[in-house]
Amino acid sequence: MGRSYDCGIGPAFAVIGGKWKAAILWELAEGPVRFGELKRRVQGITEKMLIQQLRELERDLLISRTVFHEVPPRVEYALTEWGIRLNVALGPIADWGDSYAQTMEISSPV
Repeated sequence: MGRSYDCGIGPAFAVIGGKWKAAILWELAEGPVRFGELKRRVQGITEKMLIQQLRELERDLLISRTVFHEVPPRVEYALTEWGIRLNVALGPIADWGDSYAQTMEISSPV
């Protein structure tokens, strides 16, 4: 990362920025997931984008990648301790987002 930040929100958002990373982290919350299953769970993501996001999450030490040397080869992704802690922090943000979305649907003119 190498940048300096005024508060902890900067580095947190730097590693989860964008549309897909939080969704990927959320899908890994219950345990290791194979690539194909992860692609099915994160609806709308392309294979290329999923690969890119997984590489960045691994680089940022939020997930681990385990390769099983068997035929056919199998790869599983799992949260690291940093990823688990980030998911815990994202829980209240997800709750806020749900409440906000519901409020906006109710109060938005049709």
